[in-house]
Amino acid sequence: MIGSYVAVGDSFTEGVGDPGPDGAFVGWADRLAVLLADLRPEGDFQYTNLAVRGKLLDQIVADQVPRAVELAPDLVSFCAGGNDILRPGTDPDDVAERFEKAVARLASAAGTVMVTTGFDTRGVPVLKHLRGKIATYNGHVRAIADRYGCPVLDLWSLKSVQDRRAWSDDRLHLSPEGHTRVALRAGQVLGLDVPADPEQPWPPLPPRGTLAVRRDDVQWAREHLVPWIGRRLRGESSGDHVRPKGTLSPEEIRTRIASVA
Repeated sequence: MIGSYVAVGDSFTEGVGDPGPDGAFVGWADRLAVLLADLRPEGDFQYTNLAVRGKLLDQIVADQVPRAVELAPDLVSFCAGGNDILRPGTDPDDVAERFEKAVARLASAAGTVMVTTGFDTRGVPVLKHLRGKIATYNGHVRAIADRYGCPVLDLWSLKSVQDRRAWSDDRLHLSPEGHTRVALRAGQVLGLDVPADPEQPWPPLPPRGTLAVRRDDVQWAREHLVPWIGRRLRGESSGDHVRPKGTLSPEEIRTRIASVA
C-alpha cells in the first residue's frame, strides 16, 4: 500500500499534452497518483510532482532529486535522460552512467523507485533516426533496474501508443488518452488492479489520402518543428520559466480530469 508518491522528470512526467482546465497539465503521473490514492483511506495519501518540461538529466538531478530524497516517499517515478538522448552527439552510455548514480541516490531514500524506458520512435518523423540510440539507452535502464530492484515502466513495449491518437499535435508529447494509457500501464507495473486495459484496441480510423498526410506534415513542421529547432539553436528550453506543480491533492486532480473529460 503506497501512501506517498513523488514524480521526478521532464515534460513527459509534467504531463505536457494533457491540459487541465486552468492551462496546467495533468499527465500520466497525476493520473497514477489518483489510482494509488483510491487504495488508501481518504486524506491518507501524499503526492508531489517535481517534473519540469525541457530539463536535461543533470538539471533534474540537481533540482529535483534532492527534494525527492528529502521527502523520502514510498514511491518515486524517475524518468530522465530523454532530452539528453535527443541532442546530437550525446553518448547513451555516458547518460546511463549518470542516470544510475541518481537511481542509487533515490533508492537509498525511497521505498520503491520506478524507472521508465523511452518510446519506440519508429513512426515519429525526425526522431525515428534516433531509434537505435534510444534502444541502447533503454537497455541500460533495464540493467540498472535489475541492479537496484526497480520496477520498469516499459514504454517501448506499450503498443497502443504507436497509434497517432496517443500523441498530441506536436508529435513529441502524449495526448490525454496517451497519458491515460501510460498511467494504466504504470499501475499494472506496480501490481494494481487497474480499471481498463492500456492495450485496448483503438476504434478504426477512416483511411487518409496522401495529400491529407502531406498537409498535416507541413502544418506540424510550421507550428511545432521549426519553433523546437529554433529553441535548440538559441540554447533555450521550454521549461526555463516553468515551476513544478508541487504537492497536489487527489481531489484536485480528479476535479481537473473530470472537467476536461
